[in-house]
Amino acid sequence: MANRVEIQRKNNENPMGLLRKFTRRVRDAGFMKEVRGRRYFKRKDSDLRRKESALDRMAKRKEYSRLYKLGRLE
Repeated sequence: MANRVEIQRKNNENPMGLLRKFTRRVRDAGFMKEVRGRRYFKRKDSDLRRKESALDRMAKRKEYSRLYKLGRLE
């Protein structure tokens, strides 16, 4: 995000008007839309992490079925 928003204060402009002008320029530039769009972005897991996760799930299933067969689970 290399773009910058600059505003110049006029002689009779009050701080609230300056703030309003700034927020309008930021909104029109589309910065907030881009930032909010990236808010919930999550990277994909690496191949090794997915593989380890799958192996853990398989081991847990095997242990669960073993305990179920022994009658230790309801």
